[in-house]
Amino acid sequence: MDPETSPPDGTADVSSAVRVRPFTLTSGRTTPRVDLPFEATLRRLGSASAGPVESHLTRILEVCDKRSVAEVSALVAMPIGVVRVLLADLVELGQVRVQDTIQADSSLDERRELIERTLRGLRTL
Repeated sequence: MDPETSPPDGTADVSSAVRVRPFTLTSGRTTPRVDLPFEATLRRLGSASAGPVESHLTRILEVCDKRSVAEVSALVAMPIGVVRVLLADLVELGQVRVQDTIQADSSLDERRELIERTLRGLRTL
């Protein structure tokens, strides 16, 4: 063990995991720059080699295709607020596209399709 990184008393707690505080992943940002409803479905764009280097963004990219913001949050075991900020960053980088969700003026067919897509997603869990 490196003496510069070991605790001052000479003991090392190997069982304690190094954890990164969620706000450090977002540089303290709490609001996404892109509107991302929890139910919004995501589509991954581009190739894996063109993706970001940061491991937390790579983890999100690996699971986000054809999933909702809420599903991605659950799969990467991160708070949904953090995931929304990070996904917004990926949208701005051109790595992820957000599929339209229903709006107040959405047609009955659009609403039905969202409900059917949600049910299909729930059945696969």
